[in-house]
Amino acid sequence: MSGKWKIAAVSIASIVLITVNLYLIEKKESKVERTVFVENWTKVKKDTITDTIQTNGVIKPVEEYDIYFDAKKNDFKKFLVKEGDAITAGSSLFEFTTTELDALKTNLEAEKTAAEGEIAGIEEYIGKLRSYQGTVTSEPEAAIDESVEKNLNIDITTSSSDLIKSNIEQEMYKQELEKNRLDEKVKMLDAKLSSIEQQSSAIVTTSEADGVVKNINKNLNNPIISIVSTNMAIEGDFSEEEMKKAEVGMTIKASSSDSKKALKGKIGRIYSYPAEEPSLKKDNRFPFQALIEPEGEETEPLLVGSKVNLTVITNEKAGVPSIPIEAVQYQKQPYIYKLTNKGHVDKHYITKGLKAEGKQEIIKGPSVGDVILLESNAAVKNHSYFITPIQFEKVKARTYKKFTSREKVRYLLLGILEK
Repeated sequence: MSGKWKIAAVSIASIVLITVNLYLIEKKESKVERTVFVENWTKVKKDTITDTIQTNGVIKPVEEYDIYFDAKKNDFKKFLVKEGDAITAGSSLFEFTTTELDALKTNLEAEKTAAEGEIAGIEEYIGKLRSYQGTVTSEPEAAIDESVEKNLNIDITTSSSDLIKSNIEQEMYKQELEKNRLDEKVKMLDAKLSSIEQQSSAIVTTSEADGVVKNINKNLNNPIISIVSTNMAIEGDFSEEEMKKAEVGMTIKASSSDSKKALKGKIGRIYSYPAEEPSLKKDNRFPFQALIEPEGEETEPLLVGSKVNLTVITNEKAGVPSIPIEAVQYQKQPYIYKLTNKGHVDKHYITKGLKAEGKQEIIKGPSVGDVILLESNAAVKNHSYFITPIQFEKVKARTYKKFTSREKVRYLLLGILEK
C-alpha cells in the first residue's frame, strides 16, 4: 500500500509542477514569457583598434637626378664617370669647354654668395625658432617674431603649447633639410670654381648629391647623365576608395621575401592625378611614395625592384572600449544588449567610434568589463530575463556539498518557480 501512495504522490507533484509552469508561461506579462536564452556573450574589452590599407609596392630609389648639357654654347670634352659608379655630392661627372669662363666664374661666385646668404638666413631663423620654443611652456604670452608666426601657419593665441612645440619642431626639421641642401650646393659651386681656376679651358660638371650613375647618354642627348639616390623608397598606387583614407605622413609597414626584417616608414608623397589618363573603362590608380626609415648601420641593402606587401595605418586607437562588430544592432541609432547582474537583458544605445579588424570602438555606452549579448535576434525584448546554458565544466560536486539542506531546497524551488 505504501508503494501505491508513493506513486500517487509523485504523480500529483508532477501534475502540480506542470500546471504551475504552464500557468506561468501562458500568463500575460509573465516573466517566463519574456525570458531570453543567451548562448553567446562577451565583455566590453580595453583594446587597440587599427584601421589599415593593404596594398603592394616595389622598392625604388627615393629620387632620380637628371644632368643636362647645353651643346649650343659649349663643346663637350669627356665623361669622368661610368654607368653603375657610386658617387658623392661634388663628384666630377664630365668636362666641357667654353669661351665664357670669366662670365661663368662670376655667375658661380654670385650663386655661391646667394646660397651662403640663404644659409645664414636659415641659421638665424632656426635660432629664433629655438628661442621661441624655450619660452612656450614657461612664458605662454611671450612675444613671437613675425616671420616665425607667419611660417608656423597656426594661431598662436588659441593653439596649445604642445601643438606649438610640434609645429616648431617640424619647421626646424624642414629648415635643417633646406640648409643641408644649400650646404651641398655650396660644395658643388666650390668644386666648379676650383675647376675653373685650375683649368683655363675646361669646366667640370659635378654631382649635386650622393647616388649611383644610372645612365649615360653618349650621344649627348639630354639628359646626358641620370643619377639615382642610394636611399630607397616604396612606390605603389592607391585605388579611389583608398585615396579617401590615405594621407601624407601615415605610418607604413612592409614585408618582402628579399628582406628578413620588416620595413617601417611613412607616406612621403601622394599624387593627386592618376597614373594613367582617367577612363570610364578602368579604375583610376593614384601613385604614392613611402619613405623607409633607416634602422642603423646593420640594415641590409634593399634590392631595387623587390616586391613588398604594404600595410598603411590610416587610424589607430589604443586602450579604448571595444566590442565585436556583430554585437551592434541598429534601429534609428546603434545599440547593444547588456546582461545585468540582476538577470536582465537591457538595451543600451551607443555612440560608435573607430571600426576595424572586426572590432567596434564605443565612445559612449557600456563600460569596460560589462557583459553584452554577442548575437541578438528580433525576439529579444528590452529588460527581458535571460537564461544561459549550464557550463558543466564549472559545476563542482564539492561546491554542492557546501550547501546546507535548507539552501538546497531553497535554490531548487527558485529554479522551478522563479518567474
